[in-house]
Formats: sequence, structure tokens, C-alpha cells
Amino acid sequence: MIQHPINPIYDKNSKILILGSFPSVKSREAGFFYGHPQNRFWKVMAAVCGVETPATIEEKKAFFLEYHIAVWDVIHSCDIVGSSDSSIRNVVANDLNVILECADIRQIYVNGKKAQELYNKYIYPKIQREAVCLPSTSPANAAWSLERLIEEWKQVYW
Repeated sequence: MIQHPINPIYDKNSKILILGSFPSVKSREAGFFYGHPQNRFWKVMAAVCGVETPATIEEKKAFFLEYHIAVWDVIHSCDIVGSSDSSIRNVVANDLNVILECADIRQIYVNGKKAQELYNKYIYPKIQREAVCLPSTSPANAAWSLERLIEEWKQVYW
């Protein structure tokens, strides 16, 4: 059983919540969200917001807070082989009320179909809030070009 090692990023001004499934090995090693260099999340979000791609963890945290974005993952702990979403078993979900009771979250988005599946199974029954599924920014989602991802993800901020 692996526990989620990264604290959620949010403050009272957060309006949007983006949830992944569970941090990849690279993200767990880096100690921050979307830490794999091939994951397109940071490029997509920077393009959506019209800014330079943040490089350091401090810049990434500041980016989220400046643009009123909260970020976390659906899973608190699970059994997982490497970074393979398909291997996820024995899920314990995160308690989103930590964020929802502090911030006026207007929309919840999930990053990819696995995050959506897990959200619908473990979190939706508790909080009764729909989440919009966006195409995964993972390098495993090779069917989506960076340009297509940016276009689809624009709904997060506009």
C-alpha cells in the first residue's frame, strides 16, 4: 500500500479543482504533481493561462494560487505497480472536504478517464458533485497532441 506523498495545493480563493488519479513514480520522487518530464500538464496549463511554463515547485505552487486553481488526486492510498493506472487496487480516496469547506470551488475537473472512473466510484457518492473529464496529459495518452490538449483544457480557465 502506497500513501499519497503530496499535500493538496489550494487556498480560500481557489475556484477550480483539478484531480488526477495518483502520483506517478516520477511525481512521487519529485514530491510534486505532474513531475514526469514527459507529462504535458504544465505546458497545457501555462498555454491555457497565457504564461511561461513554471519550472520549480515554488513557481508551480504560485501558479496554482495565482490562477485560483486547487490541485490534488482522487486517491489517498492504494496498491499500484510503478505508475500504471490500470494496476491500481485497494483504493482509499482522499477527503475533498478539506478543500471544499475552505474554498468556493465552482467546478471540479479530472485529468483523464481513470481519474474520472475513480472519482465516480469513490468520491461522487460522498459529495454529489459532477466532475468534468478532460483528456489525460500523461505521455501514455499519445493520441492527443499538445495542441489538441490545450484546446480541450481551455474550458478550465475560460
